[in-house]
Amino acid sequence: MSSEPMMTHGAPSWIEHHAKDGAAARAFYEKVLGWKIAELPMQDGATYYGIMVGEHPIGGFSPMPADRGSWVSYITVDDVDARFKKAVAAGAKPLMEPFSVPGVGRMAHFADPAGAVLALITYESQSA
Repeated sequence: MSSEPMMTHGAPSWIEHHAKDGAAARAFYEKVLGWKIAELPMQDGATYYGIMVGEHPIGGFSPMPADRGSWVSYITVDDVDARFKKAVAAGAKPLMEPFSVPGVGRMAHFADPAGAVLALITYESQSA
């Protein structure tokens, strides 16, 4: 079993902030927590702002505006589609059906029966 969260089924492996004003959110966390924010180029030409701890990204700021600020935790899983189906069958509300992000992996979001949002991810490097 790997000790690397991005490769270990069930391990939390990424955090992502969602906000109306991503630049303001990034500035807030840079000031409060001393985070270094790096521009991470995506394969589609977009820029994703990553939260760096040392030389490694541990999360980021969503480029898509949200109605209200929130944090989403990503959990590494062995099969996003199968685990998403299990979550929905167990009473989860689907928020984002499974989808692929080139250069990153496959992911999905749901709200559990208590309303808490969680994201599932299988990284491309994990399934390679």
